[in-house]
Amino acid sequence: MREQKWDAPAVAKRLEEAAFTMKRLPVKGLKPEEVRSAWPEVIHEFYDAYGWGTAEARLGPPSPSAIDRLDEVMGWLEWLEPDHRRLVWYRAERVPWKLLMRRFGRARSTLAAHWKSAIFQVVAVLNQGKRVRTF
Repeated sequence: MREQKWDAPAVAKRLEEAAFTMKRLPVKGLKPEEVRSAWPEVIHEFYDAYGWGTAEARLGPPSPSAIDRLDEVMGWLEWLEPDHRRLVWYRAERVPWKLLMRRFGRARSTLAAHWKSAIFQVVAVLNQGKRVRTF
């Protein structure tokens, strides 16, 4: 069996898939504002009582194979420096460059160069045939 040769677009796509899988995982526990009382939510308007409001749909749970790929990608992130790790994950979650420029205090071109460098670092390690540790 021939091993897969990795390239930058394949790694970026796998990172985006992992971020989407992470978003679909079930949330453990309740948020503090949801624990306040056991009473039902108060309905303030007539139209809210009869389903005229906007419906909220949750994403379905991820498949077991998607969770396995997520675990593999989490192992990849260990190879990066902490700032590059954060940048790569934010971009996988499709955070806009403008917000990242504010958060990191750098220009877009500098951040894009760091992102490419981190992606190519992961590609290089994957193409060397290093075993990936899963959680």
